[in-house]
Amino acid sequence: MKKYLSLFFLSCFIGLLAGSPVQEKEKADKLVGVWQPSDGRSYIKIDKIGNKFYGRVVWLLEPNDENGKPRVDKNNPDEALRSTPLKGYRVLKDFAYDEEEGIWKDGTIYDPKNGTTYNCKIELVNDNKIEVRGFVGTAMFGRTDVWTRLVKKK
Repeated sequence: MKKYLSLFFLSCFIGLLAGSPVQEKEKADKLVGVWQPSDGRSYIKIDKIGNKFYGRVVWLLEPNDENGKPRVDKNNPDEALRSTPLKGYRVLKDFAYDEEEGIWKDGTIYDPKNGTTYNCKIELVNDNKIEVRGFVGTAMFGRTDVWTRLVKKK
């Protein structure tokens, strides 16, 4: 009987160390919410669709251009997309959570200021701050911006 109890407690302990799939899902889902990049000019809402994470513009400091019309993606390299409104535009795409590294990676970030799409990774600093790193090639050549959560997730 002692042998079985020892095995039971050992397996429970190993299970606690490994972390459950539910705990990993909760960690991954911490990215979901509304975030403000450091320049304060927009809010980006990050959602989970399937097993991937995406972010779209939900607010702009200057939503309209000098003519009073909604700002559009005028720098997009695809001419057909240059009349697409920036509000609602998906700027973060295809992020997957890597449990081992504790980051969201293999995604891209689009910069409407210059019409360029960069590789990107996101790291949670705490429940209300993320580091978003856009880069070309390897993560060594890029820029990191700190985003702040606007709406605390319940």
